[in-house]
Amino acid sequence: MTKSVLPYHQNATNKKEQVAEMFDNISGRYDFLNHFLSLGIDKLWRKKAISILKKENPKLILDVATGTADFAFEALRANPEKVIGIDISEGMLAQGRKKISKASLIHKIELQTGDSENILFPDNYFDAVIVAFGVRNFENLNKGIENMKRVLKPGGTLMILEFSKPESFPFNVLYNFYFKKILPLFGRLVSKDHRAYSYLPESVQAFPYGKAFVVILKSLGFKSVECLNLTMGISALYICKK
Repeated sequence: MTKSVLPYHQNATNKKEQVAEMFDNISGRYDFLNHFLSLGIDKLWRKKAISILKKENPKLILDVATGTADFAFEALRANPEKVIGIDISEGMLAQGRKKISKASLIHKIELQTGDSENILFPDNYFDAVIVAFGVRNFENLNKGIENMKRVLKPGGTLMILEFSKPESFPFNVLYNFYFKKILPLFGRLVSKDHRAYSYLPESVQAFPYGKAFVVILKSLGFKSVECLNLTMGISALYICKK
């Protein structure tokens, strides 16, 4: 069981409600901050994931915790017939729909309000399920992963892109200083949300990563799980086969 970290400690609402509120609050600035604070490296991580997925020729892809649909856009490089993105934040979905409309891709990407723990699609429906930087925010991690596995076709692939923790000195020291001090300060100033970018490092710190997360994924019944560390361990790509 992972430690539960909440965006707003003083609120009486549950994690799911708080996460939705947080992303609604920062949705207008999310894309700018996401790419600026990561120096654009997050785009490379998504490209890496889809370059691997592309070899499997998935026709129907589900993007869980799609946010503003960055991963859904990147998933089009795998040449699917359609990508469906779900998210609990209406604010983030609104931003994503604007981008999809502007790019004239309404026929290729569809965004819906949806919850990872209660995915409203039949069993064995999708060729691939992808999620980028979203599983940390699940209220019930195991239930969310089990639901993604349920809607995945036998032999299909679940790809999870998530922040990790660099372990090599001195990079880990420099990274931790940036991640825990500089990023929250700048994020707070730009997003106007006093907690969103403090919650980020706190949630990463509490989340299992690497071998620990692989153990969880295998325990939930995936036939194989591979973990690829990216950019000296800042993030990791977990490739799971049903």
